[in-house]
Amino acid sequence: MTVVFIPKETAAGETRVAATPETVAKMAKNGLNVLIERGAGEESFFCDSAYQEEGATIVDSADGFSRGDLVLKVAPPSTAEAGSLKKGAVLVSFLMAGQNQDASHAMLNGGATAFGMELVPRITRAQKMDALSSQANIGGYKAVLNGATALGKYFPLLMTAAGTVKPAKVVIFGVGVAGLQAIATAKRLGSQVWATDIRPEVKEQVESLGAKFIEIESDDGQTEPSVYAKEASDDYKKRQAEAVAAHVSEADVVITTALIPGRPAPMLIPAAMVESMKAGSVIVDLAVSQGGNCELSQCGEDVVAHGVTILGHPNLPATVPVNASELYSRNVLQVVEHLVPVKENENHDLILDFDDEITAGSVAIHGGSALHEPTATALGVPVTKTKTPQESETTS
Repeated sequence: MTVVFIPKETAAGETRVAATPETVAKMAKNGLNVLIERGAGEESFFCDSAYQEEGATIVDSADGFSRGDLVLKVAPPSTAEAGSLKKGAVLVSFLMAGQNQDASHAMLNGGATAFGMELVPRITRAQKMDALSSQANIGGYKAVLNGATALGKYFPLLMTAAGTVKPAKVVIFGVGVAGLQAIATAKRLGSQVWATDIRPEVKEQVESLGAKFIEIESDDGQTEPSVYAKEASDDYKKRQAEAVAAHVSEADVVITTALIPGRPAPMLIPAAMVESMKAGSVIVDLAVSQGGNCELSQCGEDVVAHGVTILGHPNLPATVPVNASELYSRNVLQVVEHLVPVKENENHDLILDFDDEITAGSVAIHGGSALHEPTATALGVPVTKTKTPQESETTS
């Protein structure tokens, strides 16, 4: 029987948890032995007794790591957590392996397997595992609320006896999952919204939400439909900056959402553009954890530059811990059910089938080797090809 362990998150500001009582109940029903660290769900308002009622056993951290075959987390592991994984254990979490090299090397040296939630392939069969989308949706929503709170103006048009209050103007960079939610939320609050993206085909989506699209000629080969951000050419970034500069200078709130997992965030708002903005306006930089889309952003800090407030919260989903945990844990549950299938698996074994597209694409580290090329490059180790079906493993 596979032992599943859910530790309490240790990263600063991380309030989410990788399993809720709802998902623990389903794992227990599937025959898994579920261990959860004492207090793991407290900051998401899930108490230990709720987990116990659904079949989980409350343990301390050392016990959980020593017994866990499948360890479920939200944030990338610390070096200590990575070193605590037993040999052959499978970690499921966001990894950002290249940015967390000490922890990644600890997993390489310890013989653990690392399944990256940000690496899950964008295929129909894996949609329910798409944690990037579930969390980006929350980030886009909260970005608008934070921007509205920091702005010294109303968002909606108001007709009062004392006169008319004009609606706020909001500009959103990026029309992926976070950007679309930001557009919808900003419109619900009554603001005027403009959006820009490297993919012209998203214009219809923008307009369907009541916003206006800032059109820019796209790069060749960058027109395929996708809701995920991609790196744009320097020439495109220049044209984008020129096209949106006038809108940004008139904006009350600017929200940037251009984030590419595992890579530095593209610079979209240089210092000169910030200087062109009105005093009292606000920038919310959702990419600040990876360098930021705004040149003047500071990770984990709110700064004021040229009279503009720049919000640099690195983990907005963690500010909505109940729903963020509920959605993330359901994504993770799908991964668990993929790795420990119920059918024809009477012993409830953990199966790593590297012939499967999801497993092959999501496992960054396995058996002391890096299987994911960008991870291998970042860690300075050779990349190892995934195993053949005959070499796929079953771990009890």
